[in-house]
Amino acid sequence: MHTVTHAVKFAADSFDGQRRKCSLQPAVLHGIEAGTIASTMTDDNEVIAAAILHDVLEDTPVTKEEMEIAFGTRITNLVLAETENKYRSLPAENTWRRRKEEAISNLKSTNDVCVRIIYLSDKLSNMRSLYNDMILQGDIIWQQFNQKDPKQHYWYYSQIAEILVDLNEYPAWQEYVRLINLVLKKEGENRE
Repeated sequence: MHTVTHAVKFAADSFDGQRRKCSLQPAVLHGIEAGTIASTMTDDNEVIAAAILHDVLEDTPVTKEEMEIAFGTRITNLVLAETENKYRSLPAENTWRRRKEEAISNLKSTNDVCVRIIYLSDKLSNMRSLYNDMILQGDIIWQQFNQKDPKQHYWYYSQIAEILVDLNEYPAWQEYVRLINLVLKKEGENRE
């Protein structure tokens, strides 16, 4: 089976029944969109597969060992590079900032363009969702998140954009920055 096809099937099985926070779309669509975005920046099927799978270890019961059996070490390591420690013993709203600071630190510490592409693919997909959710639901969307302050989201997504500036020739990075400024900068400024 082709690696990307296998990743789509594996992600669909792993996320079966899970939904996104605001739109309530099937959660697997986020990974598929991230993989599609990654495919605009690379033809490396393992990177595209890792983008599809990027939330599997973080948000499903699938273990690192299970992923390694299914996809091997490289794809698993690419997924792990973007996987947050959820600190499941603590309330998610209390660990949000810590988790985002760790993600920023991890991203800053890598020069691996494959990891950087996966981060950008994930975050652009998130920004597209935020944009659509804002249009459909307005400010109420912030109540769906562990971090309810849009200024904090602006801080996080802006930091990621700055770190990934080396990808600025890609339309994906340009769209990402445009959406940050369209959705989050306005929200952050309204609350200052």
